[in-house]
Amino acid sequence: MDSVLIRYHEIALKKGNRRYFTELLKRNLLAAVKDFGPKEIRSLPARILVTFKNHPAPADLIERISAVFGVANFSLVERVDRDLEALRRQILTALNGHSFESFRIETQRGDKSFPLGSPEINRQLGAAVKEKVNARVDLEHPEFTVIVEILPNDAFFGFNKIAGAGGLPVGSSGRVVALISGGIDSPVAAYRLMQRGCRMIFVHFHSVPYQDRTSQEKVRRLVQRLTRHQFTSRLYLVPFGEIQRQIVATVARPLRVVLYRRMMLRISETIARKDKAKALVTGESLGQVASQTLDNMAVIQQATRLPILRPLVGMDKQEIIDQARRIGTFEISSIPDQDCCQLFVPAHPATKAHFAAVEEDEAKLATAELVRYGVENAIEEEFIFPESCVRSAD
Repeated sequence: MDSVLIRYHEIALKKGNRRYFTELLKRNLLAAVKDFGPKEIRSLPARILVTFKNHPAPADLIERISAVFGVANFSLVERVDRDLEALRRQILTALNGHSFESFRIETQRGDKSFPLGSPEINRQLGAAVKEKVNARVDLEHPEFTVIVEILPNDAFFGFNKIAGAGGLPVGSSGRVVALISGGIDSPVAAYRLMQRGCRMIFVHFHSVPYQDRTSQEKVRRLVQRLTRHQFTSRLYLVPFGEIQRQIVATVARPLRVVLYRRMMLRISETIARKDKAKALVTGESLGQVASQTLDNMAVIQQATRLPILRPLVGMDKQEIIDQARRIGTFEISSIPDQDCCQLFVPAHPATKAHFAAVEEDEAKLATAELVRYGVENAIEEEFIFPESCVRSAD
């Protein structure tokens, strides 16, 4: 097959803004397949058609298009002359090797000047397919679907619809900063916000030299995996060990974790404002750990003026794990590492922090200097897909 027919759903509901969303989706589709030699991308009613100079491997093409947010479903299709006999002949040839018990023909006649209407095209092609494969016609729940598109200058056919990633095109909802650890939750949170059209800027806090570099390597792999959905990503690696050490030296044990999280938000907010991001994203799930009780989350979020988006807040751990498996981050997240959240953590952290007590402890810290230290010593790295490369940012 030398083309892909992409269908969208949520974008079609945008009415006056539909063109903006479809143009952004087209741009993202071209970014996803740019190394496959795309020849043309064309808008059709509620659909987009991408044709290629050559014939990309179907499995590779399916993998790429499946990862593009905004795609409801798609079909690999083949260009053919605008002639019913040519359609019949090429469809029957392409069916060699296929076996099914029920089928239907689904024709979209984009060119109303074509002499046959969609029902008649379906009837004639359906009779030919039925004779070849001895399968019954099922218009409601077919095992196999033949897709036919009649356009002004050419026609296309393909088989079945492949599920897309859904959602909105990345970039349509603005930039946000995602706090990403090497764990299971935060990559899933980033994925869910990308699916809603947000472009991620990633921030990772590490504790080198107090711990090894394993968390950084894991996060690089996670960001590389997620970059296939937005094609370019920036990752900030923030040294947090010295900041933790100073908090430990100054503050009593129970509130340390709360102060760690507040400091992370301040540093992330500074980075977000520099990169013109409009919100922060975390992988917090209500009640999962000590810092994620409702009392602590309320105190922690007061450290920033930016909105904090928590797409996992109502999910349980198994739901998060299941989605991590589906999006391909679970195995990476499961690799053992030394995460900064494991460093200097008290045995019994506070679960019901009071803002007055936190404010009193923070007054003992040189907060502005610690934030400046984290931001100024952060290392920036850029990730690109499909090249799948990483380099230090200039």
